[in-house]
Amino acid sequence: MNATLKINGQVREFAERLPATLAELLKTLHIDEATIVAELDGKIIPHAEFSTAVLRENASIELVRFVGGG
Repeated sequence: MNATLKINGQVREFAERLPATLAELLKTLHIDEATIVAELDGKIIPHAEFSTAVLRENASIELVRFVGGG
């Protein structure tokens, strides 16, 4: 049975198991934590809490990456 998360408005299925934490999700997606602002179910998660922010089935996650430039 697949587990699902809604990431930036897109449903994403995970065949084996749901990543346990936000930090684990970012590692799975090959995203550097330092470049991301994350929101989990409407709440902004501080970087210090990425490893303790538990993910649940059908959670809604918004990931915003800041890009330098001018």
